[in-house]
Amino acid sequence: MAQTVSPVVNSADRERLAAVVEDRNRPQKHVQRARIILLSAERLTVLDVAASSGVSRPSVWRWQQRFAEEGVEGLLRDKTRKPGKAPLPPATIAKVLALPCGDPPKAATHWTGRMVAKVVGVSLSAVQRIWEAHRLQPHRIRTFKKSTDPAFAAKIEDIVGLYMHPPKHAIVVSIDEKSQIQALDRTQPGLPLKPGRCGTMTHDYKRHGTITLFAALNYLDGKLISRTEEKHSNVEWLRFLKQIERETPKDLDLHLIVDNYGTHKHQNVKKWLASHQRFHLHFTPTGSSWMNLVERFFADLSQEVIRDGSFANVGELTGDIESYMIQRNLEPKPYRWKAKGEEILRKIERAKKAQAGAVN
Repeated sequence: MAQTVSPVVNSADRERLAAVVEDRNRPQKHVQRARIILLSAERLTVLDVAASSGVSRPSVWRWQQRFAEEGVEGLLRDKTRKPGKAPLPPATIAKVLALPCGDPPKAATHWTGRMVAKVVGVSLSAVQRIWEAHRLQPHRIRTFKKSTDPAFAAKIEDIVGLYMHPPKHAIVVSIDEKSQIQALDRTQPGLPLKPGRCGTMTHDYKRHGTITLFAALNYLDGKLISRTEEKHSNVEWLRFLKQIERETPKDLDLHLIVDNYGTHKHQNVKKWLASHQRFHLHFTPTGSSWMNLVERFFADLSQEVIRDGSFANVGELTGDIESYMIQRNLEPKPYRWKAKGEEILRKIERAKKAQAGAVN
């Protein structure tokens, strides 16, 4: 049976609790506790207070008791340990932080919380609490690639210059191919999304072949020129360049930002470019495809069309990609480059120094 508890809340405490509830910068737990006391003061049942606050009945009782014993201050303070239990000594905390920064035991790739807890002799929750307080995340890792291109700085300045200050009477085009796009067909129908349940799909699939998408992104207006091919050799690349030649104004120069893939520098391609003087190729530094903005579009394409799709054949895959490209060009989405060349070079230098320090 629901109990009715009505804590005595004077006008000063009521104003302070109301201020906590209305303060958008307050932690949610403080707002929730203040709301529990204000609702309780309205002589609501514990069951009603719990339902209105989104907590359990024991939680309502606990905060009613805390308020009765310690007032508003008791609601805004957490009891982090049992009375009489001493905090962990600094040496223990230091060891919890030092272990995951060193080599993991045996064949493990990284230290886990349970490993550290066992070695140090503390609880897993204590390890997790210390790691969280010091923003230590041994389970996470970021990938990187440091370019070894001797002309790295010059290429950075060249490409960033095209993005930040596009030349007049010219089109800046970010161009590349997305190869080996698989037409994957799920083995069983999934269930659709509905409130309270996410959509589902089988973990296994059937392969029905691959295609390559060639795409050229106009930096200024975000429109795309594209074509799909079965392969991505210099023959298909040259065919795409000829398509760009046909579909762009003949009186404008074309500045193409491309990566260092071999087909982009094939002799047949060089020969054709020599007879088409309005084409100017700007190569990204080796290992720096992130500078090519069409890669950002490929990420959108993967997320919105390919990743969760199910395709019975390459024709279905091609059709969905082409439909997406048509819709994209009806509502083009330009990507804007904001990082200055000197900022990039400073970050690269910091990374080099950090890597050198780690090796030493």
